Amino acid sequence: MKICVAQTKPVRGDIQRNIENHKKLIGLGIANGVDIIVFPELSITGYEPELAKELATDINDKRFDDIQKLSEANAITIGIGMPLNIGAGICIGMILFQPNKPRTVYYKKYIHADEEPFFISGQNENGVIGERNDIALAICYELSVIAHAEDAFSKGAKFYIAGVVKSKSMMEKTINRLEEISKKYGMTVFLSNCVGESGGYDCGGKSSIWNNKGELLAQLNETGEGILIFNSENNEVRKIQFEERTAEVSR
Repeated sequence: MKICVAQTKPVRGDIQRNIENHKKLIGLGIANGVDIIVFPELSITGYEPELAKELATDINDKRFDDIQKLSEANAITIGIGMPLNIGAGICIGMILFQPNKPRTVYYKKYIHADEEPFFISGQNENGVIGERNDIALAICYELSVIAHAEDAFSKGAKFYIAGVVKSKSMMEKTINRLEEISKKYGMTVFLSNCVGESGGYDCGGKSSIWNNKGELLAQLNETGEGILIFNSENNEVRKIQFEERTAEVSR
């Protein structure tokens, strides 16, 4: 299985432009044979809590049909970040597109106090995905909540993927926490962050992969978009880093 995390530079509130950028990175993942690709928190709108009510939609929004088609045509699972209106309020969601299956959502259950004026907590039936139900998902603040990682481990997760929006000043703490999770629970851990400005943050990039011993396998820089791909069959990582329209590719 090839698991991929993307690092994006979101355009504030521009859903269609962000979708087009996602399609390019998804295409890059497809070209490299990935089975799943996950994007940062609220990747389709940028992290803009004040705009969440205006931008929120539902999982059947036709603007996402092209992403569904990519999933079905290429047997790939795709996770994108979007504010979702569930009636009782707005949730931070990761919409999951899977081949020939209805769209589902992983909802952010643990929200930060700063988010409470804009979002409500979401509930998930399971919280793990994949053919073997061994991939746990997390959205930003959740990785800091001990109960979240504990729950993922108790459900048999072997992989832990966190889609976040973290500023440069937050990165040291974030990286230390994810390294701790990988060591404590023996999970391969993934970080998908964004770059550029989002929600007033100078986002810190450094999307990363740690093996199940807490060893850093690969990391993108703090300025450019790109993807990281982990092959669970041989533990090899492929890094594709974009910077000012050029690409650096390493194995």
